[in-house]
Amino acid sequence: MATTGDKGEDDRPVLSIVAPCYNEEAVLPETARRLIGVLEGLVGNRLISPQSMVLFVDDGSSDRTWELIENLHATEPSVKGLKLARNVGHQYALLAGLHRAGCCSDCVVSIDADLQDDVSAIEAFVKKYHEGYDVVYGVRRKREKDSFFKRQSAQGFYRLMRRMGVDIVYDHADYRLLSRRVLKHLEDFREANLFLRGIIPLIGFPSTCVYYDRMERFAGTSKYPLKKMLAFAFDGITSFSVKPIRVVTFLGMMMLVVSLSAGLYLAAQGLIGQPVPDGSFLMFSIWFVGGVNLLGIGLNGEYMGRIYREVKDRPKYIVERDLLASEPAGGRSLPGLPGSSGKGAALPESGGATVPGQVIWESPEVTL
Repeated sequence: MATTGDKGEDDRPVLSIVAPCYNEEAVLPETARRLIGVLEGLVGNRLISPQSMVLFVDDGSSDRTWELIENLHATEPSVKGLKLARNVGHQYALLAGLHRAGCCSDCVVSIDADLQDDVSAIEAFVKKYHEGYDVVYGVRRKREKDSFFKRQSAQGFYRLMRRMGVDIVYDHADYRLLSRRVLKHLEDFREANLFLRGIIPLIGFPSTCVYYDRMERFAGTSKYPLKKMLAFAFDGITSFSVKPIRVVTFLGMMMLVVSLSAGLYLAAQGLIGQPVPDGSFLMFSIWFVGGVNLLGIGLNGEYMGRIYREVKDRPKYIVERDLLASEPAGGRSLPGLPGSSGKGAALPESGGATVPGQVIWESPEVTL
């Protein structure tokens, strides 16, 4: 998309669409085609600047995903790429893209690369941004495409998160628009146990919702099987609430009451001469109390493990290649960048800012 010197166009916001990718070679060409079409339509409607872009974040893919991103970048300048040195997971890959795009954009839309989110809703996002909203949540209108199990488990997850005290938008995944100032404050959230769906509402600023219909995956297979979905849900609960520990404490108190009541009952039965089953209640008590103890120890261990991860403060991701960079990696660390002393090089300047708080490394034998 060509640039222009017209003052009216210069005043339009620069939009970046960030799409994390993990082994998405089957769907990536179609995703790029649709997102580029969205950008061109928005530029044509004078809603965004011609400098707007699509940023694909390769989360350590083992297929041809990065090769396709490089080819797209060579033929379409509005397509950029960020290659992570290894697979770090969807939330960290998304965070890497938000950090990088936030350096050179007025607003950023995050979307999964599988095309299940309706890309046509991006225009509504941008219009809400022009109305003054800093956060625009993409919310699914219905879940008819999901299986019965996935639909019920998702609804149960959102209800559970609300009861745990987590401020979360119902039926919202990671399809959203964030303004530059929201992205700036997002840099202040440095926890290792990342759950963006819970973090974004904590930032505040004017927000609204845009409703859309969820679609079938265009190609490839889901990168969120049941095991990852359960782990993601558990991360969200333990990252934002201590209620599980309080529940265990309550269970312990209830067991104490039940045990004392049972002891008084057995004593009364013995005093009035009624037979008491040998060892039955004792066996029940041992197994039940043992289970509660193990549950409590496990939950406390889970929280201690998360504190351990936070205290180590390791980098959340490492960038191997950056197609937004204006020059090849020079290997110098910018002063004042947390975690950059002797560990890696900060990103070359592009948009006048660096990725906050991350260690960046680029292979010296690879040229852009």
